[in-house]
Amino acid sequence: MKIALLFLMLIALVAFPAVTSAETPQPATESKSGSTSEMKDSWITSKAKMKLIADGRTKARRIKVETQSGVVTLRGKVASSEERAAAEEITKGVDGVKSVRNTIEVVPEMKRKELDRKDDVLTKTIRDRLEADEQLKSAGIRVRADNGMVTLMGTVPSAKVKDRAAEMARNVPGVRAVRNELQLKV
Repeated sequence: MKIALLFLMLIALVAFPAVTSAETPQPATESKSGSTSEMKDSWITSKAKMKLIADGRTKARRIKVETQSGVVTLRGKVASSEERAAAEEITKGVDGVKSVRNTIEVVPEMKRKELDRKDDVLTKTIRDRLEADEQLKSAGIRVRADNGMVTLMGTVPSAKVKDRAAEMARNVPGVRAVRNELQLKV
């Protein structure tokens, strides 16, 4: 499986050498839509994922990588603190990474399936509540739960909507904490 993924990523790197070239960095110019920044972020995410897959110290399928303005956020559940630290170290070594937010949780293998089931139920419950609310259903809020820690992501029209979404998530039984990463539309 790892070999197949590495092969596909190698093909992508060969097919798009100008985009991935590290020898001649181009200054990022951002259009009004922010597409250059988004393109750069997606490549940073891809490169980080590839390095995590290639490194035997991590189980990359358990680590989610997201990049926004060069800041990489690592999420997920790993079996040891060594694996968590290795994931951060590997990601910091990727060209274009400004900083790394490591929110990976260490969860022993025995507890992983039980926690994943609980997190899936929490995520679904929160999504259903957001969809049922008139102010929030069209906001397109993404929800992630990791060991009862809920993260809200996306862009919302106002601070009121941002606060309302966080409050709704906090009121769901089983939620330990809410990390509100919702951004206001500019």
